[in-house]
Amino acid sequence: MSPASAPSRALLLEGIHPDAVAGLEKNGYAVETVARALDEDELIARIAGVELLGIRSKTSVTEAVLAAATDLLAVGAFCIGTNQIDVASASTRGVAVFNAPFSNTRSVVELVVSEIIALTRRLFDKNTGMHAGVWDKSAEGSHEVRGRRLGIVGYGNIGSQLSVLAEALGMSVFFYDTSDKLTLGNARRCGSMEELLATVDVVTLHVDGRPGNSDMFGEAEFARMRPGSLFLNLSRGFVVDHGALRRHIESGHLAGAAIDVFPNEPKARGDEFVSALRGLPNVIMTPHIGGSTEEAQQDIGQFVAGKLHDFVSTGNTALSVNLPAVSLTSQSGVHRLTHLHRNTPGVLATINSVLADHDVNIEGQLLGTRGELGYVITDIGSQYTPDVIEKLRGLPTTVRLRLLS
Repeated sequence: MSPASAPSRALLLEGIHPDAVAGLEKNGYAVETVARALDEDELIARIAGVELLGIRSKTSVTEAVLAAATDLLAVGAFCIGTNQIDVASASTRGVAVFNAPFSNTRSVVELVVSEIIALTRRLFDKNTGMHAGVWDKSAEGSHEVRGRRLGIVGYGNIGSQLSVLAEALGMSVFFYDTSDKLTLGNARRCGSMEELLATVDVVTLHVDGRPGNSDMFGEAEFARMRPGSLFLNLSRGFVVDHGALRRHIESGHLAGAAIDVFPNEPKARGDEFVSALRGLPNVIMTPHIGGSTEEAQQDIGQFVAGKLHDFVSTGNTALSVNLPAVSLTSQSGVHRLTHLHRNTPGVLATINSVLADHDVNIEGQLLGTRGELGYVITDIGSQYTPDVIEKLRGLPTTVRLRLLS
């Protein structure tokens, strides 16, 4: 249903930026907001009639939620990661998923740099002493970051930008990534995680939330790090064994750590936070705020809300996480059909045959495929009868058909 003809319902959770609300309301959506995450049962109870769902990192969009969301057209992850969404189930139901892969990159990188400097200069020790009335003017244990070796695990959008900033500070940058990535500046690629850990003074993780990364960094990896190294994780909480990290901090093998993400995080602001790392003076802990700057959240709100509206109103799927990327320029005086289907030979020919059999002229058309799915946007320039739509909807390969105008 087009928001121009009747208000579509949007449900935005977890305190998504007001600009997202304003943008959707401006385009005719009825927006409901919830400041916290919802668990599965709560979300199922509220999802009926919702066409657009916006979440951040703490709400799980499970198969059960999607099964209950019979009117849902798209899910917007107002963050980078989408591992909290059952993307495969969304695809089989024709629900588009969008995220913000670039919007908070700078904010995360700046926090990483600030924490490396704070740990290297022992700023938190000095700050704690001062608040306790202790004047400890000493250079002992305090170092410059210039000349130190930074190891980046995961050289994607965040890791690569961090590489550039760290090099500008005079650090030597090494990285390890399982995929081939373009090396920026003078950064050096390591052939294995083991090589990186044996080389650098600071290790920082910037991997994605795929299940294969669970517990990727534990006892063996900490043991391979150089004595006196620093460790940072601003990626996903479940990739690190926090018990092992605590043991290596307490033993003195590691000089310090900075952690922004945790295996189990409170749902709402003010809830109790429990972690094996609490009480360690040389560990900086922040409440998953890597991308939580006003600039980043505003940009994410505008970007994802814009993608959601564009999909609903035009069918375009550029930067969708799960659907084929198709963008057809809009034109006046036409009706637009979008057809998501199983990617088998001859589907496009069948669609066009149905249209021809009903004397429907094609004014514009674009097809894209992605794995098991195909997606075609078709602009038709003549009047059509309801049986054309039902014929296309009834094709055995059809996943979802939408008439946009």
